[in-house]
Amino acid sequence: MKISRDKVDICMSRKKMTVQALADAYGVSRSRINVLLNQREVSTVAAGRLAEALGVDVTAILEE
Repeated sequence: MKISRDKVDICMSRKKMTVQALADAYGVSRSRINVLLNQREVSTVAAGRLAEALGVDVTAILEE
């Protein structure tokens, strides 16, 4: 699945969330969350966990 970094950033902004806070909610280190965000192509499980950490539906962070 391809995630949109821009959409993730928008979701983070709406929740006033830093990358570190997202990493904590996801359960990984800040460097690992940056790898996930920069690689764009992630597994369905990773996309689901990322959406859950952001508190949004997974469709809100997918590329169109």
